[in-house]
Amino acid sequence: MKKTVLLALALACTSALAAPGNAELKQQVADTERAFAATMAKRDHQAFISFLAEETIFFNGPKALRGKDTVAAEWKAFYDKPEAPFSWEPDTVEVLDSGTLAHSSGPVRDPQGKVVSRFNSIWRLEAPGKWRIVFDKGERVCDCKK
Repeated sequence: MKKTVLLALALACTSALAAPGNAELKQQVADTERAFAATMAKRDHQAFISFLAEETIFFNGPKALRGKDTVAAEWKAFYDKPEAPFSWEPDTVEVLDSGTLAHSSGPVRDPQGKVVSRFNSIWRLEAPGKWRIVFDKGERVCDCKK
């Protein structure tokens, strides 16, 4: 009985050490978001597609683009010109304690570097270390003058 308890305790400790902690998961998501953004800078539409979950939903104004193929087709135009029309980078990342879903958010900049929007993305862990985007929505930054 004593050996069984010790073995169970040893396995639990080993599992806890092997499982990535929240800080490590946040870093994975931030790195994934940066790699996703790099597809725009590198003008690599195929790489962009590799980050999309099959059932992804991207909000495009009032309409929702549903599914990997639809999003890929709609976003193709952003990759056609030699210069990227915008760039983005995360400044906030949160991951559920379960480590299965994450939210990333940050500024979207025009080619001159002016912040024009803010993105919000939901990522799902689909395989160890492989995050894919399931929801994406940008919101215009108010250029209000008082």
